Amino acid sequence: MKTVLSAIQPTGIMHLGNYFGAVKNWVDLQEEYRCYYGVVDYHAMTMPYDVKKLRENTWDLITSLVAVGVKPENLFIQSLIPEHTELGWIFNCFCSYGQLTRMVQFKDKSQQVSDGGKEDFISAGLLDYPVLQTADILIYKAHYVPVGKDQEQHMELARDVAHRFNTQVGKEYFVLPEPLYTRTPKIRSTADPSRKMSKSAGEKHFISVFADEETIRRQIKSAVTDSGDTPPGQMAEGVENLFELIYATGHLTAYEQLMDAYRIGQLKYVDLKQTAADSLVTMINGFTERKKELNADKRKLKDQIKQSSSEIRKVALETLREVKDLVGLINI
Repeated sequence: MKTVLSAIQPTGIMHLGNYFGAVKNWVDLQEEYRCYYGVVDYHAMTMPYDVKKLRENTWDLITSLVAVGVKPENLFIQSLIPEHTELGWIFNCFCSYGQLTRMVQFKDKSQQVSDGGKEDFISAGLLDYPVLQTADILIYKAHYVPVGKDQEQHMELARDVAHRFNTQVGKEYFVLPEPLYTRTPKIRSTADPSRKMSKSAGEKHFISVFADEETIRRQIKSAVTDSGDTPPGQMAEGVENLFELIYATGHLTAYEQLMDAYRIGQLKYVDLKQTAADSLVTMINGFTERKKELNADKRKLKDQIKQSSSEIRKVALETLREVKDLVGLINI
């Protein structure tokens, strides 16, 4: 069975963009691959963050992931597996400084820090975290990594480091991981469909995966459909976004019926919004009930994740031991 590795930072509320863009694929891939899914709390430290909320956000994200269908046995918390950081240091010696400074995300996030105005502090961790990300992937000898277009550069780095390592030690030790592209809906803000759904833009620009029914219906009812500047013959971004939400929830019959109405010029936006809201409410109600059950016994889930992290750590530890032998380090 091929191995898949994917990870997510604990940076707050999981919204529909996160879920449809990544997490839903995690759930689906579990049936076909050996999967390791990490909540990468070390990565969350590379940008300014609230120390008091990091641990809270980590456990809340774990609960959310299990509530939407990720199996607890496939989950680990990065900071519970110190071999990630040790391998990350070793990989620093197989990665050039120039490669890291050319990372588009480093440039973008550095600019975010500078634009914040509170302090002009850009951590070395922000520059170096792609190397730790490479360690996250290679320590499990992952064959595939589900990625979006914005992560292609990081995947190339992981492949470059793996290739350089293999060449230097004279052995094809690491698998060169491949990006795994799956259909990931591009979920946009319902308030401004020209931009992607995002927490950073404010509450009206995202819908939580655990939102209450009133909030969902209110945001979909007020969703922008056609701003009036859409070229003739082209679907407006707001209309396309609502169709995408219906399709992503799996309500395909309703999707086709509304699409047929659109094609013949008889689509009513009120019907489109009603169907989108109904589809989301049905899906989210199931997630919310499951999360309530998990929160009713938090200790049980925490123990499960600590146990799964311990079991997954055995794989990481074996890889690190082999790597240390290959590069001439001393093993215990």
